[in-house]
Amino acid sequence: MSDTASEPGTEAPELVRERGWWRVVVATLLFLFVTVTPVVRIVLPIDQAMVLIVPAIAACAIAGWWAGGRIASALACVAVAALVLVMFTNAGGSFALLACGWTVLLSATFAGLVILTPQEARRSFSSQAFASIGIALLIAGGATLATKQGAATVKQMVSAEAAKRSEKALGEWRQTTQSKEWNDVFAGNPDAKTIASTMESQLEAAPEVATSLFPSMLALESLIALAIAWAVYHRFGRERLGPPLAALRDFRFSDQFVWGLVVGLALVVVPGLGSLSVLGANLLVFFGALYALRGVGVALWFLSPGRVLMGFLIVFALVFGQLLGILAVGLGVGDTWLNWRARAKPKT
Repeated sequence: MSDTASEPGTEAPELVRERGWWRVVVATLLFLFVTVTPVVRIVLPIDQAMVLIVPAIAACAIAGWWAGGRIASALACVAVAALVLVMFTNAGGSFALLACGWTVLLSATFAGLVILTPQEARRSFSSQAFASIGIALLIAGGATLATKQGAATVKQMVSAEAAKRSEKALGEWRQTTQSKEWNDVFAGNPDAKTIASTMESQLEAAPEVATSLFPSMLALESLIALAIAWAVYHRFGRERLGPPLAALRDFRFSDQFVWGLVVGLALVVVPGLGSLSVLGANLLVFFGALYALRGVGVALWFLSPGRVLMGFLIVFALVFGQLLGILAVGLGVGDTWLNWRARAKPKT
C-alpha cells in the first residue's frame, strides 16, 4: 500500500499500466474471506467487502476520466457501484444506510483529492488514502456531533448490528457443535469441547469489541478497500492516478505516525480518562496495524523468502499469529528510528 516514490530522493517510477492480475485477485479473495469468518464479520463495520471496493473503483475511474480517460469506463463503474449499494441497502436496515453513506463519502473524498492533485505533483497512494480517510472521518464525526443525539444514535445502530450478527453466528455455531456429525467426530475429545466453548465466548464478546473499535476498524477496512480499488483500476484504466503500489516489503509511511501510537498508549494507560480511553484503544488498533504491516515488510526485506519459505511463514503466522503480530509491531516501530531497509542486507 505504499509506493517507491514515497521515499525522499527517489525518482518517480515510469507511469505505465500495471500488468498481472494474480496478486490483486489473491488479495481481494483474502479480503473477502476474512470478512465472512464468524468473529471478524462481527467486528468489521461493513461485512460485505464489495460494498467498499466497487464504489472505490468507481471513484478511481471518475478521477481517471477527469485526467483524460474514457468516460464510458467511468459511467460503467458508477452504474455497477450504484447497483451494489442499492442491493445492499435493500437487504439491510438503518445500519446499511449508514454504511452506504460512509462508502459514498469516502469514495467522493478520495476521488476529489486525486482530481485536485496536479498531474505533475501526483502523490503516492498511501498519502492520498490516509488523507481521504482522515477527512472522511472528520466530516462524518462532525456531522454526527452536530446532529441532536447523533452520537448516541450511531452507537446504538452499531451495537444493534453487531448484536444481530453475533446472535446469528452463535446460532450457527451451536447448531454445528450440537449436530450428530460433530458428536460423531469429536465425541470424547476434550480439546473439541474447549475449542467450542472458546469460540462461543469469542462470539459473545465480539459485539462489545465491535462497538468500541468501530472507527479504527472502519478506517483499516477502508484503507484495504482503497488499495485494492487502486490496483484494479490501474489494470484497466488508461490514465494513471499516481505511482504504482509497491510490494509489501517496501511498505512505509510518515515516521510522524508514531505519535498516534504514543498518544493512544497514553490514553489507555492513564487511569480515570473515561471515554478518552476508547479513543486511545482505537488509535492503538489503527496505528498498531499499520506498524505491524511495516514490520512484516521489514521482515520480508531481510528474509527475501522464496515460495517454499513464504508458504512456511504463512502457516507459521496462522498458528502463532499473536506472537508474530507483537514482533511485527516492534520491527515496524523500530524502523521509525533505525530505518532497517537502508542498511546493508545480510548475505546469509
